[in-house]
Amino acid sequence: TAWGRLLPVSRRLSRPISSSGIWPLRQCVSGRMTLENGLSLKDEVQRMRAEVATQGERVRKLKKDGAVKAAIDTEVSTLSDLKAKLQQKEKQLEESTPLYTRCREPLENLVKRRLFVIPGFEIYGGVAGLFDFGPPGCALKAEVEALWRRHFVLHEDMLEVSGTCLTPEVVLKTSGHVDRFTDLMVKDTVTGECYRADKILEEQIEAKQKAGLPPDEHDRLEKLKVQADALSSEEMHQAFLDLGIKSPDGNGFSTPFPFNLMFKTSIGPKGDLVGYLRPETAQGIFVNFRRLLEFNGGKMPFAAAQLGLGFRNEIAPRSGLLRVREFQMGEIEHFVHPDHKEHPKFGAVKDMKLPLFPRDRQLGDGKVVMDMTLEHAVQTKVINNETLAYFLARTYLFLTKCGIQHVGMRFRQHLETEMAHYACDCWDCEIETSYGWVECVGHADRSAYDLSHHTKASKVDLVAQHKFDAPRDIEYVKFTPNRPKLGQAFKQDQAAVIEALEEKPDQERLHIQQQLDASGTYELKLCTGQSFTITKEMAKFEKAVKRVAVEAYVPAVIEPSFGIGRIIYCILEHTFRSRGIQDQEERCFLSLPPVIAPIKCSVLPISANTQFDDLINQLKEQLTYHGVSSQVDSTSASIGRGGAGAP
Repeated sequence: TAWGRLLPVSRRLSRPISSSGIWPLRQCVSGRMTLENGLSLKDEVQRMRAEVATQGERVRKLKKDGAVKAAIDTEVSTLSDLKAKLQQKEKQLEESTPLYTRCREPLENLVKRRLFVIPGFEIYGGVAGLFDFGPPGCALKAEVEALWRRHFVLHEDMLEVSGTCLTPEVVLKTSGHVDRFTDLMVKDTVTGECYRADKILEEQIEAKQKAGLPPDEHDRLEKLKVQADALSSEEMHQAFLDLGIKSPDGNGFSTPFPFNLMFKTSIGPKGDLVGYLRPETAQGIFVNFRRLLEFNGGKMPFAAAQLGLGFRNEIAPRSGLLRVREFQMGEIEHFVHPDHKEHPKFGAVKDMKLPLFPRDRQLGDGKVVMDMTLEHAVQTKVINNETLAYFLARTYLFLTKCGIQHVGMRFRQHLETEMAHYACDCWDCEIETSYGWVECVGHADRSAYDLSHHTKASKVDLVAQHKFDAPRDIEYVKFTPNRPKLGQAFKQDQAAVIEALEEKPDQERLHIQQQLDASGTYELKLCTGQSFTITKEMAKFEKAVKRVAVEAYVPAVIEPSFGIGRIIYCILEHTFRSRGIQDQEERCFLSLPPVIAPIKCSVLPISANTQFDDLINQLKEQLTYHGVSSQVDSTSASIGRGGAGAP
């Protein structure tokens, strides 16, 4: 049926690459051709665009210098030939790319006609970034979420919770979202229209690259594009100036400035309790850590999971379900000892080779690593630890089950400058679509940031304990503050200074003491931006030994975060198929894997005779009783047409 798998997920619609044979192929993998000269077709097109740009500049210079007509005509003829060859090569590149990169228009027509997704409040003109799921869209969403629960929650014995969407300000202030959950925004200086700065920059770079650039300039802008969402306000402003970027109306842009993406509201009739619609579901798990640990019998490590809505006041929502203001999320918080991030099931995935895009490759040759095992990636610290690598593998397996084609998937490591404020290593699972590469799953090693800060703000210890078989001596770095000296120097800031020094881990404490011994002072910087000079007389750090039977620690968190809406859109593109034009209409369908197909079975009567109605109804009831979703085709179409046209 149109709901089930008509073609294996790994198959594509075949199209002839060339009938003339002028493009000799050595290999063609999922539309990514390699020519006999060793260049990929994409690289060849890039090289030819640079040639066209260079030749065009040569023609303009000749005209400007007043060269003779014959010389100009020769160069113009060469330029025309280059453009013709480039056009032919670009057409070949387009035909060789996977179908999901060029199916946007027919897919949008299909999902609207079949009522998968529709704009929210459509009769009133709609609201950007808000969408409704129709009956088949709801069914597909339910199947994807059910698979997510089986694949993660059940398989990993996770504790599932469901928290509230409304979140008090104190929670998100503690987590850092109130101060740092921002995107850079620019405004049209004439119309006042708002735009997300990094997206404008990326689009302008892509336009310049498509027009043709010398190789060095192309590579420079490609690196800038990769770093776009990690640029500071000053760096972004300079990039806009360097590239001469204007608004779509041809006007100038304001200086980029941060815009907080959370929806602010008030809780209660008085309006004195500030709240926000949650930007993520994770905080609802963190604040319940103590109860979850108790429910789990105090055993570590363990994971909690949550499916629910998140809200982000996107600056310029677009691209359908890819950038919306209300969206379904699936988040996992795996709590683990900060010094022991091994995973007991890592052995089952250690030999897998995922498409990894580490930060050194992003800033280097731009190529994805395809031949590195996860075991080697962990050993060489390409991936920070086993647990993080394990969840990368589980995400890969989940998405392939959903119908995402493996050639259109990669795991991109965050650059140092774009790391979230709480993370020490992050990898995004990106899926290739008609809109380019789209982040669908984020994997972050959030360290102990969240539980530490909630412990500090709430005065409730969110800690786990490890009991030793027998008491043991543990070496630690003891902090001895000279309170009179600190109080005399810092007065009302004394408590904040002592608290900041107490929070320092052992290695940093030793580093501080080394600085005090060497120079007599240490510059302490607080997260508030304040800076204090600590002298040798104010504090002392020294190694000491204590005997303990129980170790108390703040767990670190490994977090995979899934954008369910984005994944659903990618599934629609990656499973889209077309039979071509039939009866002046393109016949399109979705080749969904059976595990997520909303309709598992179509009942196609061989006759319209009413005497079969009771049997058909009994069959339908039996299928429903056994949990098999089905649909009866009551049209008069032939079996072949009925099967192909089932909704």
